[in-house]
Amino acid sequence: MRVLVQHAFTEEIADAAVSGRPVVSELEGMVPGLQLDPEYAPVMVPRPAPAEPGGNPLDLGQSFEFSMAPEHATYLVRGELADELAATAHSTRHPNVVGIFADVDIETAPTCGGDPAVGTADDVAAQLAADQLAQAGMDGAGVALAVVDTGINLAYLAAMGRQPQLDARHSLVPSGVATLPGAHPVHHGTMCAFDAGIAAPAAVLVDHAVLLSPHPTRPSMVGLLSDAVRSYGALLRLARSLPGRYHCLVVTNSWGMFAPGSDFPVGHPGNYSDNAAHPFNVIVTSLVAAGADVLFAAGNCGRECPDSRCQFGNEPPICGANSHPSVICLAGIDVNNGRVGYSSQGPGRLFADKPDISSYTHFTGSRVFDPDPDSGTSAACPVAAGVVAAIRSRMPSHQMTPAQLKSVIFQTATDLGTAGYDYDFGWGTVDVPALLSQLARAGAA
Repeated sequence: MRVLVQHAFTEEIADAAVSGRPVVSELEGMVPGLQLDPEYAPVMVPRPAPAEPGGNPLDLGQSFEFSMAPEHATYLVRGELADELAATAHSTRHPNVVGIFADVDIETAPTCGGDPAVGTADDVAAQLAADQLAQAGMDGAGVALAVVDTGINLAYLAAMGRQPQLDARHSLVPSGVATLPGAHPVHHGTMCAFDAGIAAPAAVLVDHAVLLSPHPTRPSMVGLLSDAVRSYGALLRLARSLPGRYHCLVVTNSWGMFAPGSDFPVGHPGNYSDNAAHPFNVIVTSLVAAGADVLFAAGNCGRECPDSRCQFGNEPPICGANSHPSVICLAGIDVNNGRVGYSSQGPGRLFADKPDISSYTHFTGSRVFDPDPDSGTSAACPVAAGVVAAIRSRMPSHQMTPAQLKSVIFQTATDLGTAGYDYDFGWGTVDVPALLSQLARAGAA
């Protein structure tokens, strides 16, 4: 079984995390039967503390303060345990091993349906009132937009009429991947970059190709959570020390877990799907606390048309970081504001009120999968991320925190489905004119 091992501070492991150097010697034998990945450098997990005295450290819905001091942090490495050893690993580990957690499969979420496209990218732009965003000076300028996916192909985007800038320095290429940031194979991540550009054409793309990480036992475009851990460690460093060209970071994630087979059971201390203490969920909290807006796709396990990979049975499919209370979780609708049947419904596992909001999908856009449309909650997520990036051009996070902006988006949304919040549409769909009006009162537009 693949696992993430959370290790207490030592000078050697902290130095390795800073330098990006793998460490094996110190960790050998600390968990009987563990085989460490010799190429995976430790990733720092900052220490969380509830902002209010007496707060529950496992309540992700509250405010946190994070210490990045090396001696306060813990560090993640990855490896494998034989299945028969996984059940006993927690009781036989070394005291310096803080925890052992599932390193689950994560997959892109294009679509499960074969229905034709409903509308085009121009129709999506009209629904988003992208022209009003542009007139308000909100086009993504000054914003780093991280696409955590299968990688971006700039030449393809240029052929489709897009000319985004790329921040290669802060992009991430997994070990074993031969292609460079902005020159990866045309696939899911390029679709996401195109769709984010509908509302935020001037955002600078940060290319984190975590789903290209090669693993001989898994098909292409299927990554590991540990790859996302490494990505988020780098994004946390970026968010905490943004270069002068940026005043905000927005992160779009069109991936998630489709099946519990690679996870520990619910209730196990190493579980990911339902466990607020899983280190990746803690890192997500710290990234939002550092001022980043983080968006996740709800997934494509909707009751009417679940993706064939969905194996949740009757259990809620929005789980792990996709259900994190600090992120914006996106359901999918078409340009006529009708819910697409594959869009996962709530409740969420970590926080019940998921999805948060609905965004547009199943339209003719990037043509990456031509003749199939840009679809799934995979398209809905970057479309919404583009709106957030556009807003951040004029309303940086030091003026309005991610939690505050999220609240305004919800308050001004156009209600869909039953009155008020519901598990199909969340709070409804983003209403850009109403949102701009509210932001104007806050001094942004």
